[in-house]
Order: sequence, then structure tokens, then C-alpha cells
Amino acid sequence: MEVATEGQENAGGPQHPPRFNTHRRWKSKLHLLPKKKKKLPVSNQPERRELLYRPTQSEVQQWGQSLEKLLVHPCGVLVFQMFSKSEFCEENLEFWLACEDFKKSKTSETLAIKAQNIYDQFLRKDSPKEINLDFRTKEHINQCLQQPSSNSFDEAQRRIFYLMENNSYPRFLESDFYQGLSSSKGLHGPHKPQC
Repeated sequence: MEVATEGQENAGGPQHPPRFNTHRRWKSKLHLLPKKKKKLPVSNQPERRELLYRPTQSEVQQWGQSLEKLLVHPCGVLVFQMFSKSEFCEENLEFWLACEDFKKSKTSETLAIKAQNIYDQFLRKDSPKEINLDFRTKEHINQCLQQPSSNSFDEAQRRIFYLMENNSYPRFLESDFYQGLSSSKGLHGPHKPQC
């Protein structure tokens, strides 16, 4: 007796390998990206004044040169975030982004609030999005929570960046999704991402 697995039809329909189904899921999510150039409201989000647009093939290929180049590009972050969620490893990227936002804090009160939120969300034992850090780094952060500064999470952020650079980023580059985006026809199809 054959048991149907996720994504397979029991009625004798086409049996596609898991890789095909993953690519189909990616294509189905690309429509969620904006379709037209828009300017974000400057008063609400001053740090995001750039225009939203479809990335060029050159930009997408730059994402393949380094994780730094990917994370500098707003659309690159969005696409990498979608990929990370599909791989169930989005907590590392979310932590890295939270640290970037933390560094932009202007007041000590804001630093303290954001530091506690980052700790509760990513570092506290059994937290919902606990990241993988060594004891020494976590202990250093615990000490910094007493009087957080803009560089309180720098060591942890470097370690998580290293993990992404050596684990999820190479998988992203090898994924059907990135390969489709970086190919010449991947950026001209109906599902070309717009950020």
C-alpha cells in the first residue's frame, strides 16, 4: 500500500520530486512582492527612503558575491528572508536584523528596551527563536544587559553572521529560487520579484 506524502496526490496525479514542489512554492510567493515602484512615506520610515523596484539581473548576481552585498540590498534581505523561512532558519537573519536596528537606537532608554526584547526573543533559554550561541557569548550579553550600549550585541551578531555565511547563504546560492532569479529568463518572467 502506497502512502501519499506531502505535496503528492493519492489519486494517481503527477508525482513530482520534492525539489520541484519547493520551486513551485517559491514561485507562488513571489507574487507577494510589490508590483510597482512606490515611495515609502518618509515621515513614517525615514531610514527606508529608497524607491521600491525590481532588482536588476546585475544586482541579483551581486547577491551571489557575498552575504554582505545581499544584506545591503533591501530586496536581497527580503528574498533571503523568504528563503530562510522556507528552510526553517529565519531566526538567525531576524536576530542579525534586530541587532542592526538596535545599533541605530539614539537614547539609553531605547537601547535598554530593545536589548531586553532581543534577549527575550533570541537569547533566553527556551525562547521561541533561540539562536545557537556559545555560553561565553551569552554570558557577555547578560552582563551588558545591565547597561547596554550600541555594541552590546556585536560579538553575537558576528557569530551569527558567520553561521549564515557558512550555512544558509551557500544553500541560498544553490537553491532553485536564486538560480532562477540569477538566470537571464528568471528576471523576465511573470514572477520577477519587486522590492
